[in-house]
Amino acid sequence: MAKAVLLKAEARAGQGKGAARAVRREGLVPAVIYGDKKDPALVSLKYRDLLPHVSTGRFTATLVDLDLGGETVRVIPRDVQFEPVRDFIIHVDFLRLGKDARIRVEVPVHFRNHEASPGLKAGGVLNIVRHEIEFFCPADNIPEEVLVDLSGLHIGQSVHVSQVKLP
Repeated sequence: MAKAVLLKAEARAGQGKGAARAVRREGLVPAVIYGDKKDPALVSLKYRDLLPHVSTGRFTATLVDLDLGGETVRVIPRDVQFEPVRDFIIHVDFLRLGKDARIRVEVPVHFRNHEASPGLKAGGVLNIVRHEIEFFCPADNIPEEVLVDLSGLHIGQSVHVSQVKLP
């Protein structure tokens, strides 16, 4: 089960291209929080606080607790937009999660016991078809990863999702 990440956010007044650019000049990332049948909230986050979490590669499957002026809002990132040339984060969309919310997320697949696979030892190659598996689950029970055990696999054998023990 994934732990929630705590990020500090500040409310921002302006909306639109000019206001977002002004926020970015201050070293902040503009963001929006929507969902749960409430009005969208415009916020900004510190770039240096956000970057390590985005760099993990599983940011959109991570629960985030946003500290918004003393109030904690449970959200999940739905979209991260990057500047096309320099690859800077320019905007983040967060989905507000209500009580007992069920969401659709992509969970990364990791493989273990490469050294215990006779097929890989004999010169076989691991061909990964799906790097992520889509789950529809309660927001509080998002698995961090799906582990696939490769021990005992020979050349030509495959592992299907039905054979994997899901969390």
